[in-house]
Amino acid sequence: MENRGVEYRFSAKVRHYSSFGEMGGWHIACLPKELAQEIRHNLKFLEEGWGRLKVMAKVGKSQWATAIWFDTKLGTYLLPVKAEIRKKENIESGKEVEVVIWI
Repeated sequence: MENRGVEYRFSAKVRHYSSFGEMGGWHIACLPKELAQEIRHNLKFLEEGWGRLKVMAKVGKSQWATAIWFDTKLGTYLLPVKAEIRKKENIESGKEVEVVIWI
């Protein structure tokens, strides 16, 4: 996949995120708040509905097209980590990962 746009790198713990308890929801990595503020300040004009920004993401050797969403309660963007990626990269809830995104 070709990478375009501004590159951001960060570390984050992958965690389960759901308002429905353990039976559903998403596994997400929260961007560091300072990084989220920088992105929101510089690229908010690219956001679509609900604070959604299209990105390319990479964890380990896995790269995929996705989006980050701004969560006003947490004050940061959330990066969903798909089950396919978690399986390929052996990621469980609570594991810290190195992430690269391109916006």
